[in-house]
Amino acid sequence: MDVAAVITRMRANADVFAALCRDVDTKQARWKPEPKRWSILEVVAHLADEEVEDFRARLDVVLHRPADPWPGIDPEGWPLSRRYNEGDLPTALARFLAARSASIAWLESLDAPDWTTESTHPRGFTLRAGDLLTSWLAHDIIHIRQIDRLHRAWLVDVLSDYSAEYAGPW
Repeated sequence: MDVAAVITRMRANADVFAALCRDVDTKQARWKPEPKRWSILEVVAHLADEEVEDFRARLDVVLHRPADPWPGIDPEGWPLSRRYNEGDLPTALARFLAARSASIAWLESLDAPDWTTESTHPRGFTLRAGDLLTSWLAHDIIHIRQIDRLHRAWLVDVLSDYSAEYAGPW
C-alpha cells in the first residue's frame, strides 16, 4: 500500500470538502431531498465524528492493541441523537478540518506501522490495519459523491424551474 499517497489524497479531500461547502447558506445546508436522506450539514457533522471516533480511534486500536475491543460508535443514529441538522455548517466543517489535520499528523507520526495487523470488528469479522486505512479514504470518496448529489438535487429541486437534462445523464 502506498501510505504516503493515501495520506496525500486525505489531505486533498479536506480541500474538496471545504470547496463543496463554500457559499452554502443555512437553508441549503439543512435541506434534504427526502426526509430520511441526509443534508449537507449532516454529512459534514458525520465526517467530523467519524474522523475522531471511528477511523482514527479504531485504527489506533488495530495497530497498537489489536486484541482490545473497538470503541463503540453509532454513525447511523448520531444525526438524530446529536442533532446534526440543528448545527451550523461552518462550525461542523471547521471541526472536521481540524480533526482531519490531527489525523494526518497522527498518521505521519506512526513509526513503521504493520498494516497487516489484524483485529476483530465488533460485528465479528476480521480487518487488517491496511483495510481500515483504505476504507477511511474510500469513506471520503463516498461522502464527496453524496454532497455532489445533494448540490445537484438542490439545483434541480430548489434553484431552477428548468431542466438539467442537457448537462448529460446523472
